[in-house]
Amino acid sequence: MSDATLPFVTEAENRVAVATQRQLIWWRFRRHKLAMVSGVIVVLFYLVAIFADFLAYAAPFETQASRSYIPPQGIHFFTPDGSLEPYVYAMKGKRDPKTFKLAYVPDPSTIRPVRLFAHGYAYNFLGLIPTDRHLLGVDGGKPEEVLFLLGTDQLGRDLFSRLVLATRTSLTIGLVGVSLSLMLGVLLGGISGLYGGWVDTVIQRVIEILRSVPTIPLWMGLAAAVPASWPPQKVYFAITIIISLIGWTELARVVRGRFLALREEDFITAAELCGASRLRIIFRHMVPSFLSHIIAAISLALPAMIISETTLSFLGLGLRPPAISWGVLLQDAQNLQTLGLAPWLLVAAVPVIVVILAFNFLGDGLRDAADPYG
Repeated sequence: MSDATLPFVTEAENRVAVATQRQLIWWRFRRHKLAMVSGVIVVLFYLVAIFADFLAYAAPFETQASRSYIPPQGIHFFTPDGSLEPYVYAMKGKRDPKTFKLAYVPDPSTIRPVRLFAHGYAYNFLGLIPTDRHLLGVDGGKPEEVLFLLGTDQLGRDLFSRLVLATRTSLTIGLVGVSLSLMLGVLLGGISGLYGGWVDTVIQRVIEILRSVPTIPLWMGLAAAVPASWPPQKVYFAITIIISLIGWTELARVVRGRFLALREEDFITAAELCGASRLRIIFRHMVPSFLSHIIAAISLALPAMIISETTLSFLGLGLRPPAISWGVLLQDAQNLQTLGLAPWLLVAAVPVIVVILAFNFLGDGLRDAADPYG
């Protein structure tokens, strides 16, 4: 056969032919623009969670009745002469002559410059380095007495700083909960699909029982078992365990289905003939073969975990004050009269909506990219 009759193969086809599965997944994922943007948003949220104390300029638990329900305060970036120098106006309280309610309005006569890397309340950076440096601060006063980017709540606590710290709690509960659910789902789903027989029957009946119980009553029953006298750290741990015990069932079924399809493959038979144990076959041979599907399942399970924590805390069944989470912050927005006075308290719902949408779009992109030959 002459060279003229040989089929023409492009450079792109050659790259695909020799590419690894990881490269194929990445190339296909990059074409999903919405998933890429969502991935950036998720990374930014977790960066906020990591550096929450640095980003929060006000002490999150410091209360003062005189600062109750101060509205959000805008930052002015240019001075009247046109120079770039961020500043805020001081907030001054005035009594409404008709309702006698105290309302806060900007006082243009008092200007407070806003500084980067300013001093504030003390904390341990990354939990290790003692410091009092924060991203934002003001000259001429404590930040919690002057700066109110998202306003304050009924007790005069800065809402922006509390929202940033709540991001850490809500996102880490979702991450830890998914990690525990992943271990339970892969282990029990793998055992169910690999062993079969009565072991498979028992595990599947347990999954069906857990999935048949209504979610909210199950949460209420499990959360009621948490003593009210427990400190926030113990409650945090208990809520994480509760969410994990409920959330592993879906992943276990996915893993079981994949294992049923894989256990008759030649490489599994070869591993068994070589004397590999069941756990080694599960974690060394079978799980890596569909790791991309597990990653996609995790990205879709994370928003469910976050919603679970937020819902439990909002209903008063999860984390309780003085702990700070998105659900705890939304408890203040339950009262319509309070929302009439301070509608900015609903800002805690914004990160919940954004991060849930971002995780779902990211999960869709990963799920599509997980089958790069499709």
